[in-house]
Amino acid sequence: MSTQDLVAKLWNLCNLLRDDGVTYHEYINELTYLVFLKMVDETGQEEHIPAGFRWSDLEGYNAATRLEAYKKLLIHLGSHGSLITKAIYANASTVIRKPATLNKLVSEIDKLDWYSAKAEGLGDMYEGLLEINAGEKKSGAGQYFTPRVLINAMVELMKPQLADVIVDPTAGTGGFLISAHHYIIEHNDVASLDEIAYDNYQHKTFFGMELVPDTRRLAMMNLMLHDLAVDDQHAGILFGDTLSNEGRALPAASLILANPPFGTKQGGGVPTRDDLVHYTSNKQLAFLHLMYLRMLKPGGRAAVVLPDNVLFESGMGRTIRKDLMEKCNLHTILRLPTGIFYAAGVKTNVLFFSKPADVRQDKGNTQNVWVYDLRANMPQFGKRTVFSPSHLAEFYRAVGDDLTVVDEAARQAFVAGHPDGVEGCRMRCFSREAIAAKDDSLDLAWIRDDSTEDSANLPEPDVLISAALEEMAGAMSELQAILVELGVVEDSGFELPADVAC
Repeated sequence: MSTQDLVAKLWNLCNLLRDDGVTYHEYINELTYLVFLKMVDETGQEEHIPAGFRWSDLEGYNAATRLEAYKKLLIHLGSHGSLITKAIYANASTVIRKPATLNKLVSEIDKLDWYSAKAEGLGDMYEGLLEINAGEKKSGAGQYFTPRVLINAMVELMKPQLADVIVDPTAGTGGFLISAHHYIIEHNDVASLDEIAYDNYQHKTFFGMELVPDTRRLAMMNLMLHDLAVDDQHAGILFGDTLSNEGRALPAASLILANPPFGTKQGGGVPTRDDLVHYTSNKQLAFLHLMYLRMLKPGGRAAVVLPDNVLFESGMGRTIRKDLMEKCNLHTILRLPTGIFYAAGVKTNVLFFSKPADVRQDKGNTQNVWVYDLRANMPQFGKRTVFSPSHLAEFYRAVGDDLTVVDEAARQAFVAGHPDGVEGCRMRCFSREAIAAKDDSLDLAWIRDDSTEDSANLPEPDVLISAALEEMAGAMSELQAILVELGVVEDSGFELPADVAC
């Protein structure tokens, strides 16, 4: 049985739970509880789980009483066993109501060909489940799932090394850390490292923080199935709010890979960390400021997904962008097409920047910003048109396959020799002076986007409505912030509508 077959069979088991009134999001949690028990049994890691609360014990319960015993098992494992066990089962409870449903799940999971799955990689199996879950609009999971194609491209361009400290301050289900792990083991003989070097790789290389308990649970499971950072001292992905002083628990990074959650900070207010210079209720701007100012080591590099409002927002947005370009070299911006994220209509970009090794060099680090527009005149991506590596092929030719360095001459040559001419090329260089003349806006577009003007080829109505709601919510949030600054009203924390915010 291939990994793809196993994923399909596991996901199809949700039909059993749906008949029991379980939602998509609840299903992936429920499956995680059961699959963790099964994986520990299959991989001989019983030391993670106390005796009497393992898969074999669950199988051994009487069918009539298994559901009640399972409920007690979940509660017990939330405070017993290894650190990863307690993290995965923290505040765990089952939403299964019928004993027959649990009995069928246990039976079907036990029947699967786990031997073949282990050969192909259990981690790939679990990531496949997460991807399907994110694609189901009803699950709401798209809020923390970055498309695999984009993750892998960002990792490949940032070239993770064995010596790196890799941090994702908004870890989600751990996709960036897992991809960086894959890249490193493909380009290094990790298995031949001595004991000290291997311990350093396992426990001092990959770090993340996640605020949502259910999401962190999935991330911990993901890392565990990739045999990464699972001992009792280093759990890999910490629980907490990176924008608070809890975020200080993360080490300084030589490489940051991140996709901060879209939308306005729930509950409103500004970050509570006390080591920032600029404070804003715009969550993405706050994360950007924190990453370049505090989290990134001198000489470090970063690739971060951010929505359009970060590029053009005035006031504190302009202040933070200007500060970023002073302290770091913001050398490349990739304007992403709409539709590649599961939230309809979201317009995003990847910012690639590096910090000088000399801590005294904190002025004038950005001289040129190269923008590649992958948004204009692109198809409407979604389930029918899937975003694939081929769509990034010209971007790679334009910027090279290594964004740890910037070859200005090669980029100039690419633009000059483009078959569509300089005006038709998707890449363009903007000097720091030119950006300053635009009030430090990084919303830099020059290609006429015919797709947005073709009435016969408009996006789906839900995409148009979601985009309009997002723009209205952003405007109302900015107006609310102005009123707060004027002292007219208290910060009530305007939030995006539930079907838009993610």
